[in-house]
Amino acid sequence: MLTELRTERLLLRRLRPDDLPAVVQIQGDPAANRHNPIGTASPARIAQQLRCWIADWAEHGIGYWLVVDAVTEQAVGLGGLRPCEHDGAPALNMFYRFRPSAWGRGLALEMARAAVDWAEREGPGAPVVVVTTRDNLRSIRLAERLGFRRAGSDPFWLEFRRS
Repeated sequence: MLTELRTERLLLRRLRPDDLPAVVQIQGDPAANRHNPIGTASPARIAQQLRCWIADWAEHGIGYWLVVDAVTEQAVGLGGLRPCEHDGAPALNMFYRFRPSAWGRGLALEMARAAVDWAEREGPGAPVVVVTTRDNLRSIRLAERLGFRRAGSDPFWLEFRRS
């Protein structure tokens, strides 16, 4: 079972209940949620999200990670792959949200590349999808840099699938 991945600069590890303070800081940051259509979540909602994300690991053996800077050992973001249904079929939803202080350093790309590589090498065989809002240019560029191409025709969301 996958428990963690290491990249050049990051440790990607399973979320734990004691990660709640870091998750609240990241998920509760209005700047980090600028493109989140439901806005910034309350601490209670974030605690509920964390419980669901931890349950994904128990049920599916995959889920979102706490993204930790390997040098400073500080949490810089959240991200990874979560099982979902997309267009009526099993898929893995790619998610990434980082502290604004971590932006511009390529950390989201590094995390996402490790997740996609793992999914293609050892994953459950479901396609990885990225679904984002049309105005989230950073997310769009990241998906495109990973080799994802636009798919679907939803007027609000952009869907990306790996070529």
